[in-house]
Amino acid sequence: MTGKYYEEFEIGETIEHGKRRTISEADNQSFCDMTMNQQPLHLDAEFAEGTQFGERLVNGLYTMSLAVGLTIPDTTDGTIVANLSYDNVEHPNPVFHGDTIRVQSTVTDKRETSDGERGIVTMAVEVFKVNDPKEPLVCSFERTVLSLKRPD
Repeated sequence: MTGKYYEEFEIGETIEHGKRRTISEADNQSFCDMTMNQQPLHLDAEFAEGTQFGERLVNGLYTMSLAVGLTIPDTTDGTIVANLSYDNVEHPNPVFHGDTIRVQSTVTDKRETSDGERGIVTMAVEVFKVNDPKEPLVCSFERTVLSLKRPD
């Protein structure tokens, strides 16, 4: 278990997640198939060629889900009760097959539950494309979790 207990999160701390991931065409195809999302912008090369992007886009929900997964070891691995919400999701720049992403999380809020037995932690999660020299932001969202407190 590598996650943090409620007491270990500090408001304002930024966690640079060390794992990165290059997104393949198969990743995008599989995610679209599993979720029954048949949007041609994600799957049809000929269709996507005629859009402003000129090629297929990686499904934004896959990008977000992958980002959450990349944060788990450093934040909530084994210390979470539940994810409570994902808010303010944005996809300001496209992700394409072959792009590599990195993720960072900044703790923006924390408070104990009303019974004092657990804690609620909110993190601002930012996802960047590292194979682009400008490292553009490709996804951002707030993730709120119900966290265990350190055992006595």
